[in-house]
Amino acid sequence: MVRLSVNVNKVATVRNSRGGGTPSVLDAVKVCIDAGAAGITVHPRADARHITTADVWEIAALLAPLRGRVEYNIEGDPRPDLLEIVGRVRPDQCTLVPVRPGEITSQAGWPSDTPRTALAPAIAALRRAGIRVSLFVDPEDAPIRWAADLGADRVELYTEPYARAFERGRGEDERSYAVYARVAELAHSVGLGVNAGHDLNLENLGVFRRLPHLDEVSIGHALVSHALFVGLARSVREYLDVLVGA
Repeated sequence: MVRLSVNVNKVATVRNSRGGGTPSVLDAVKVCIDAGAAGITVHPRADARHITTADVWEIAALLAPLRGRVEYNIEGDPRPDLLEIVGRVRPDQCTLVPVRPGEITSQAGWPSDTPRTALAPAIAALRRAGIRVSLFVDPEDAPIRWAADLGADRVELYTEPYARAFERGRGEDERSYAVYARVAELAHSVGLGVNAGHDLNLENLGVFRRLPHLDEVSIGHALVSHALFVGLARSVREYLDVLVGA
């Protein structure tokens, strides 16, 4: 079964909008785990507008006794302070994503012409620390081969183009899915695991879950938004039901 890693950034966003500790990110993590989530994802941005450094450490402590059952994925750009935190926390996985100044959320994967010096040392250091490294990439051949050449363990396919194609329908969804299926096969052929994330939801995930060699989906915004109406535990369970084809 494809693993579900719940991104809890949005819980922290709501908390930070008012200050204080409500809603509790740690309580949200516990609910997700109890509901069956196989992973927790956080993205501690430089401006700390949602997940903070304190959150990273507190979640790490909560997940430590569950290591081997629930994975911890820290994502972000390879800036020195984040790499230092990741190296000390030692999550199961670190997903390196490009960050553009002023962006609301990720807008694209790493370009394949990104200089090796920007990522190769970080990838090597993370892997020496026993941390699986995933690179956030667009569904194209060049970034897949580039990620493999850099020594990454996995790629996370940027799925917003698929989500938009799914909304339009009229065959665009099928054509987009075919593109992702082909690059997933390519990733597998060059020794990379396959993750996916960005704008996946209960509607489009039913098709996308069948992607060849798909190891994990990371879902936050849609899952937490749905939870506003049905509750967080039920939202997690509904996403898990879709992943198993229920």
